[in-house]
Amino acid sequence: MGHFTASDGARIAYSDQGDGLPVLALAGLTRTGADFDYLAPHLDGVRLVRMDYRGRGASDWTGAATYTVPREARDAVELLDHLGIGRAALLGTSRGGLNGLFLAATAHERLLGLCLNDVGPRIEQAGLQKIFDYVGRNPAARSHAELAARLPQLMPGFSDVPEGRWLEDVRRHYVETPDGLRINYDPALREAFLAAFQGEAPDLWPLWQATGDLPVALIRGANSDLLSQATSQRMAAMRPDLIMAEVPGRGHVPWLDEPQSLEVIRRWLAACAARV
Repeated sequence: MGHFTASDGARIAYSDQGDGLPVLALAGLTRTGADFDYLAPHLDGVRLVRMDYRGRGASDWTGAATYTVPREARDAVELLDHLGIGRAALLGTSRGGLNGLFLAATAHERLLGLCLNDVGPRIEQAGLQKIFDYVGRNPAARSHAELAARLPQLMPGFSDVPEGRWLEDVRRHYVETPDGLRINYDPALREAFLAAFQGEAPDLWPLWQATGDLPVALIRGANSDLLSQATSQRMAAMRPDLIMAEVPGRGHVPWLDEPQSLEVIRRWLAACAARV
């Protein structure tokens, strides 16, 4: 794990592994670069760069006002600058995909392509409500094992989950203490997230249009409550070249090591590599 200093002085954590096509992987809202641990062993010929957003993981906590898509996207570009990477293929899970869409519109020249994991220009209210319920709050479970045992009931959109996967997941994203499980990010993220979705939802479709000539891909959990099938179909209608798959037995979000996910990612990476 390395660190760089962002333009506002925040210390941001990142990892940089492998050689080949630069791929910047941006995680979900409350997650860290560990979001991509399941995918990483399947990647060949890739320089995988992962960032812990400010306020998450090993990065500085900088307060609710800074936990925004524009600031996180700027941090991502500054990380590329720090590493001397001119252009990268961007793989974004959930919040990471929103950052990717923002960068397609504001820093298009820095992207080789964009792959979205279960997110798009329209976010369904049911999925948002589920996030509202947990973001910034410690789980009631007192141990990793207890929470892992509860997750099959709490995540009904998931089936055929690999043995031990839920336990692996909670160990990556929660800290076990004598007083119970604790989130590994700034609780003030709750304030920032709720503020971002007050009032009328912004029109994000122009951001999808801004992908322009970039190779684009979309992975959707077949049972996702955040990205509807109607939205994914509209995205495909606007971009007939979209590389896309639905992953059966997955809600929000697929882990990216499913066969359908890997097929999409490999095709997308090949399209990105052709632009280098």
